[in-house]
Amino acid sequence: MKVILLHEVPGLGKPGDVKDVANGYARNYLLPRQLVTAASKTELAVLNERVAAAQRRSAKERAEQEALAERIGAVNLTFAVRVGQGERLYGSVTAQNIADALQEQEGLTIDRRVIQLRDPLRQLGDFQVPVRVAQGLEPAITVHIVSSEAGQTRPEPVAQATPAAAEEEDGSAE
Repeated sequence: MKVILLHEVPGLGKPGDVKDVANGYARNYLLPRQLVTAASKTELAVLNERVAAAQRRSAKERAEQEALAERIGAVNLTFAVRVGQGERLYGSVTAQNIADALQEQEGLTIDRRVIQLRDPLRQLGDFQVPVRVAQGLEPAITVHIVSSEAGQTRPEPVAQATPAAAEEEDGSAE
């Protein structure tokens, strides 16, 4: 008997699969538990329509994810932080700081758990931080960590609105 699986059945298949099973197995086990439906012409047509709709929805979601990945890949974030001896930071720049800066500057709401930062950033410099948007899509955000002005007393890194504002220009007496 040909049946269409409505739920996952261990050893048989996943929802939407069309399988040929023994008549007794279908009548006595699968049908009473509403795990399958008989594979009639109308049920097969409904299944094909459902599969086509799912493929369209999946293609649309993938296009949206690719657009988001492209937008994320173009982002440059600058953090002005207090620095101690040896250019070590007081504190660090974490995935949460990066997610907050993305929300503030770019209007992108990204969960901190998708930012692939193994350890917090604790040194000055430029870093490429990958963000997992979807399977196979991992654009990298460029993070610039620069020293803040000497008189500033912020214990936590703060994102700057423009990268030029974070750079120090010291042309006076030396």
